[in-house]
Amino acid sequence: MSAPHRILAAKFACSLALIAPAGAIAADGPPDGSTPEQKAAIAKDPAYRKQDLILTNLPRNRAAPRMLFNGRDLTGWDSWLGYTVPATTYGTPSSAPIGLNHDTYGVFKVVQEDGAAAIYSSGKLFGGLITKEAHRNYHLHVEYKWGANTWMPMPRNNGVLYHSHGAYGAFFGTWMSAIEFEVVPHSVGMLLTVGDSKGKPSFGTVDWRVGATVAVANDPSIPYPSRRYFHGGLPSNLSFPTWNVDAGTDAERPLGEWNSLDLYVFGDRSIHVVNGVPVMAATNLTTKDAKGRTIPLTAGKIQLQSEGAETYFRAITIEPIRRLPTITERKPG
Repeated sequence: MSAPHRILAAKFACSLALIAPAGAIAADGPPDGSTPEQKAAIAKDPAYRKQDLILTNLPRNRAAPRMLFNGRDLTGWDSWLGYTVPATTYGTPSSAPIGLNHDTYGVFKVVQEDGAAAIYSSGKLFGGLITKEAHRNYHLHVEYKWGANTWMPMPRNNGVLYHSHGAYGAFFGTWMSAIEFEVVPHSVGMLLTVGDSKGKPSFGTVDWRVGATVAVANDPSIPYPSRRYFHGGLPSNLSFPTWNVDAGTDAERPLGEWNSLDLYVFGDRSIHVVNGVPVMAATNLTTKDAKGRTIPLTAGKIQLQSEGAETYFRAITIEPIRRLPTITERKPG
């Protein structure tokens, strides 16, 4: 297993053994496939093979997409920052989260990059830039580029969280409960479900309130749960201990180049597209209501992450859609 993939094995834990001070990590860490329960959860997954997938039947609108970033300032967005020592995020923080709209650190700001306005996410502190509005049934377009600096001994890490709902900082004091469109080298488009840690430094006690169903196949070259999106694969419900599925293929451009992300959501379904390549499709997106009942997750706010690495975001637009596009496998020859 490659060094990046060894670290990716604990995405949310951010390779805590590397970045957290002694004693800061909860003994109950993220699953690694070592228990009978964890092995049984993936026992029926079919074998993975790379697919050549294309997006067809794109939804069309007569009106131009609406800009979510005006190119001047962060109007329309809120910020939420977690702890002043990010390495303690998944362990035992020594203070309360920094909180809502108290970004005196310049974690999120508007800059000029490559001759155009962009939102800068420093990565030095963990948190999110969050749309004030909730959205449903849309096509979101975002362009991103990695900056030069990383602040921890881990791969570059960021993400776009959608259908964000519930309390600010519900997940380990830092992010709202949501579905995540992951942005990590070699895994851009991975899907994760982000729950509610209820203030406890333990993965085992997290309320994994967010769910999704993804067609998967087993790829033993990546960490547990060793699952990639596989068009036509085994429909699998994401729930602890298998709360993430990697992108079907690595479609990211080389470091330093701009990448385009397209997210299509309609009802309780979503599609992740990286540089024009569909790499993930999910159905049956769910959450829990105030009484703990499972309900469809069909709308929410959008969060741009800050998580350990400099990132630039630009050309952020949204437009309503009445259906999803179609994913098709292109056969050779």
